[in-house]
This record gives sequence, C-alpha cells and structure tokens, in this order.
Amino acid sequence: MGSEDLVCASCSGLVIEGRCPTCRASREYLRRNSVTISPQLILAILAIIMMLTALAVRHAT
Repeated sequence: MGSEDLVCASCSGLVIEGRCPTCRASREYLRRNSVTISPQLILAILAIIMMLTALAVRHAT
C-alpha cells in the first residue's frame, strides 16, 4: 500500500488529493518523511556489489 491509497478520516477523501486541512497536513508530513533513492545511489550500490563479486570470484580461484 502506498501513500496515494491512504484515506482521510476527516473528509473520507484520498490524502493525496488534499481536500481538507487534515489531508494537506498529512500529505506534507508524508512528503517530508519519505525516503527516496537517487539514481546515483543505485549506481554506487551496483558498483560496490560488482566489485565485491569480482573479489569473491578472484579469491575463490
């Protein structure tokens, strides 16, 4: 379930639509506290995994 599926208890609308002040406050809170992974971070993680794999293969032979 993503944050776009949350329903507001005050107005029974989707929080992502921001129909009432409670929705807007919740949407802003979710936006500030969401974790995002940048493409650069993904590439760095992949590069580290590839290097560790190469070292493991080299060490095994």
